[in-house]
This record gives sequence, C-alpha cells and structure tokens, in this order.
Amino acid sequence: MHNRRDFLKSAAGATAGMMLTGAGAGFAQSAMQGGGAAPGKRREVSIGGKRVKVVDVHAHCQIPEVWELVKDTKLPTIASGPPRGQMVMGPERIQWLDDHGIDVQVLTINPYWYYGADRELAAKLVRLQDEKLAEWCSIHSDRYVGMSAVALQFPDLAAEQLEYAVKSLKMRGASIGGHVEGEPLSSPRFDPFWAKAQELGVVVFMHPQGAENIVKKGALDGRGDLGNIIGNPLETTLFLTHMIFDGTLDRFPGVRICAAHGGGYLASYLGRTEVACQVRPKSDCENKKHPSDYMKTQILVDTIILTEEGLRHLVAEVGPEQVVFGTDEPFNWQSNVDLILNSPSLNDAQKEAILGGTLVKLLRI
Repeated sequence: MHNRRDFLKSAAGATAGMMLTGAGAGFAQSAMQGGGAAPGKRREVSIGGKRVKVVDVHAHCQIPEVWELVKDTKLPTIASGPPRGQMVMGPERIQWLDDHGIDVQVLTINPYWYYGADRELAAKLVRLQDEKLAEWCSIHSDRYVGMSAVALQFPDLAAEQLEYAVKSLKMRGASIGGHVEGEPLSSPRFDPFWAKAQELGVVVFMHPQGAENIVKKGALDGRGDLGNIIGNPLETTLFLTHMIFDGTLDRFPGVRICAAHGGGYLASYLGRTEVACQVRPKSDCENKKHPSDYMKTQILVDTIILTEEGLRHLVAEVGPEQVVFGTDEPFNWQSNVDLILNSPSLNDAQKEAILGGTLVKLLRI
C-alpha cells in the first residue's frame, strides 16, 4: 500500500533534477491541464460576458526549510532530501495560474507526515511551515491565500496554531488529513480543534493520505496507483461519514469542511448512507439530521471529479453552492476551468459560484 513516504517520494521523483532552495526560486513549468492562454498572456475567464474571479481551493506545496528540522529524525518525510521541483513555490507557479485562468489559489501543505512528531517538534514544524507560507502569500497577496497545517495529534496545540495563523498570519483556515494515526477526527479528543475552527469561522480543508487507516498492508498494491485512485476517496468517505454519524457536525454546527476529490464516494453513494440509521439495527447513529442535510450546508466538495457527468451528479446531490473549483496543482489531473465553463447542466450563476463566487465569500478573498 502507498503510504506517506511513497506519496512524498513520488512527488519529489516526478521533478527530480530540478532542485530549488527557496520560495523565490523558479521551477519547471507544470503540465498544461486543458484550455489555457496564449504564451505570455494571462487568461481571463468570463461568463455571459462578465469577468469572473476564479479561485482554486486545492493546490499542494512544501517548505524546503522544514528539512533542516527533520533530517535527523525518524519522521517519514522525503528520504532523498528537501522538497524540490514543482512542490516549491516560485515564479513559474504564478505563470501557471495565468495560463489556466486562475486568479487566486489556496495553498495547503500535505501529506501530514508530521502527525507523528512529538509536541516540541510539532510546534516548531507548524510555526515554520505557516510563517514561510504566509510570507509567500503576503508577497503575492493578489494571487495566493494559505491554510495552516496544524498538528492535530495535539488538539489543544492545533487550536492555538490555527488561531495564531488566522489572526497573525492572515491564513484562511486549516488543512488536515482524514485521521491521526488511525483515530477518527470525530473523536471527542479533537473537539478543541473543531471548537476553535467554529469560533474563528474558517474553512477546514481535508485531504486524504491513501486510506492507510482503513485497508490492510498491501491491499492497494499493484497497477494503477490504487492507494491514490481508490484509497484517497475511500479515506475521505470514511472521514465525512464519521463526522456525520458520530454527531461532530451537530456539536459544531458552524464548522465548514471542504473535502478533496469531490468528497470521495459519499456524494455518489449518498442514498445508502441516507437510510442507514433507519434500516440498520446496529447503526447507533448520533446525527440529528439526514446526511444529505450536512452535505448541503456544512460540507463542501471540490471539482476534481474530472468528467462532465460526474460534475452534473455531484451538483445534483449536494447543490451548486457546495461545489468549489480545484486543480490539485502541481499534480496533472487535468482538472480545469473548462469543465465548468462548458458544462451543459449548469447555468451561468452556478458556474460563477463554483469557479469562485462561493470561495470568495467563505475565504474572505
């Protein structure tokens, strides 16, 4: 099964030979994901003759300086050295935004290998990552906003980190995995974090790590990178279902979660989840509302569903106001604005909301 180390190795290996040392350094141009502007010209997106702001909620990056903190530890970070290539912020990433018609990108730091760090190291890691990310976003405040990569293994610390990031670093929320060493984030142990996210009124972006908390070792080995293709949406589905059935979203009705990759399988298999509490004798559900109610209020999903029919179905299940645009940059999933712009199932107002209107309001852009 692909674990955190495999994920990071593949991210580094894909750009081997393009070594960078800081946020100001350039890197190789990301692969075009469809559409695009003429060379050297910024693509501007319009709907019905009206210029609209496009916000990308799903983009990865890493901070090279973190390597100095962890290189002598046993944490499963990149074995071959500090982050490099397309995962490091540089001027070419701004050019990529221009080419793809993206006005503002939301940056998150993951995988969450640092969930295994002790409290002292976790505090240093998150502070360094957040401050370096905030520095980049401040320099390019018209193009980037950041999410704090909090240390969820210490929920009280994570709450403090989130507050500092939002109030002092102008970050717009938190980025989290789907579990901490196998423990569901719906556990009451994590309530201090959820309480702080609700108090601050910020979005929590959830990104999976290959379902290593669900399947047995080796279950997703084999052709097709199944840890990503099957494991990621599986982990997201379990995370969201726990948050619903365990009553966490009822305890914190102000929490807003954005789940990566279309929210996993939940939206596409919502009917079975919808009736589980009524028809399954051992369900023992704590949720006060139907699962679909949370999907239409507290849970957002990104557009990395990749097909026209997938997008149509996603919008039909959760509503256009809960679907937000994402690319997964720098990974080449071919998720682009044209999927939304060319959708025959969406009207102009829905297209505008998905491409950026909803996120502009939620993230205070």
